[in-house]
Amino acid sequence: MVATQEKRTGQRLIGGPGILLVWLYGVMVVGAVSRSVYQIATEFDRAPLAYSLSALAGVVYGFITYTLVRGGERARRAARVCCAAELVGVLTVGTWTLVEPSAFPDATVWSDYGMGYLFIPVLLPLSALYWLRRARTA
Repeated sequence: MVATQEKRTGQRLIGGPGILLVWLYGVMVVGAVSRSVYQIATEFDRAPLAYSLSALAGVVYGFITYTLVRGGERARRAARVCCAAELVGVLTVGTWTLVEPSAFPDATVWSDYGMGYLFIPVLLPLSALYWLRRARTA
């Protein structure tokens, strides 16, 4: 019974708009990870904090993508925690880059609230948190 219920809940996570969330998070994984790997490999000494934060963002995006695809109540809860942490990260780094731009000689994924990524980094966790809450009550 529990396994069947977990399977149904998991299907709801990636059904409808959930598929779009998985796709967008997947794109963000590729963008953040590929950018940070290149920057860390070629110019890490220029902006280590910025490049490390971009790598961290890529890992967070990857974990959220995995949990959305995996489904189930445990994965849904893990995704909610990660989306909340992602939102805190975007808001913190976004504000930090505006208040103290010299701390970031190069942009991160979350700089200026994700302006370099069309503000998707700030909109994505908000959308995901809404979807995950709605998926639970459905």
